[in-house]
Amino acid sequence: MSGRFDSRTRRTALIVVAVVLLALSGCIGDDGASGDGEEIETEQPTGELEIHHVDVGQADAALVVTPSGETILIDTGDWRDDGRDVIDYLERHEVDRIDHLVATHAHADHIGGHAAVIEHLEEDGEGVGAAYDSGVVHTSGTYDRYLEAVETYEVTLFQVAEGDELPLEDDATNATVLNPPEGDSGDDLHYNSVALTVEFGNFSYLTTGDAERDAERRLLEERGDDLAADVYQAGHHGSSTSSTEPFLDAVDPQVAVISSAEGSQYGHPHDEVLESFADRGIETYWTGVHGHVVVTTDGEETTLETEREAPTDPAELRDHDPGREAIAPSIDGPAAIDPSTAVVSSRSID
Repeated sequence: MSGRFDSRTRRTALIVVAVVLLALSGCIGDDGASGDGEEIETEQPTGELEIHHVDVGQADAALVVTPSGETILIDTGDWRDDGRDVIDYLERHEVDRIDHLVATHAHADHIGGHAAVIEHLEEDGEGVGAAYDSGVVHTSGTYDRYLEAVETYEVTLFQVAEGDELPLEDDATNATVLNPPEGDSGDDLHYNSVALTVEFGNFSYLTTGDAERDAERRLLEERGDDLAADVYQAGHHGSSTSSTEPFLDAVDPQVAVISSAEGSQYGHPHDEVLESFADRGIETYWTGVHGHVVVTTDGEETTLETEREAPTDPAELRDHDPGREAIAPSIDGPAAIDPSTAVVSSRSID
């Protein structure tokens, strides 16, 4: 993969450093053999991958921590919160560096905390390694502040498109961009929302930001073989504009995670989506009722831990009163949850 610059006109001057990431070639053929035809055994990765869906209300934020401690932060919540919930969560986990900061798209409920997170980590932590977005600009103060933070702290900014891989140092983990498409794909923020698949061992995770039915249709047509995932973060906060029937058939997840507020002003998640999940027997977690949702996997077995006890049958989620069984999470170390104080619900999936 080669790192791309944002070649589109931006309203704020950026300092962007060209980085070319070289891939190894000729070491392993398509048949899994080495160049001389010798079979190579694939080793099962060691350690655990964690994906933290942070409860940021009617917004998105997810933290990925690889077994080696490398971090990916995908979105940072709503502009009204100005990154406070995400920063608090990072501090509780003793995460003082984000290696890869991803903006799925420029709407304020996804990049609302980007500027504050960058400033916090650069001023009080170990900084931000690089930022990634679709390159589609937006006319908002939140977007301007994001770009200003990138410029002020000289964070390398890459424009990504399908086929790109985040340059993870953790060889056991792959993070591949499936959307936006290559080339000129217009200026629609949702159509160009960054979709990312994360793979570790036999486990796969898919997040699509606010990609809607037209983007899902393109993904089906052009990337259909790459969509299957064990855990799927429901597109567009569980809106019926996303998670279309054909798309769900291709993803075929065991678990779905919905990031939206309980009592969402948009009615998220929509009943049609919950019904589709129920028809497929998809175990469903909703930050609005479950609070923080943490996925942990060793590449074979996967567990989910939640901040609050609640049903995972999508047909029952609407009727559940969160009852505020909430417990303020207490984290002992980087990405290490203490179940006795932080988690009131823990389940395993096959």
